[in-house]
Amino acid sequence: MNVINEIQRINALELEKNLTHTSASWHTNYEDSAWVYAGNLPLQLTEGDIICILSQFGEIEDINLVRDKDSGKSRGFAFVKYED
Repeated sequence: MNVINEIQRINALELEKNLTHTSASWHTNYEDSAWVYAGNLPLQLTEGDIICILSQFGEIEDINLVRDKDSGKSRGFAFVKYED
């Protein structure tokens, strides 16, 4: 099962059981997080390119451009941490 389908399944289950906005929701683990997912990125973008583009929305503290373990090429998504 891919990650997006699993997240959608968990979200639907939370809604069904009325667990949203409670400590039982997985969202509460991340509500104070400054990390943002950036997906569907062109594979040729580097960390520097992504920082240039996304820094218009705030001060970036850290970036994790996810790369293939064998080839080292970008997998097209990253996690960006903004300054609080």
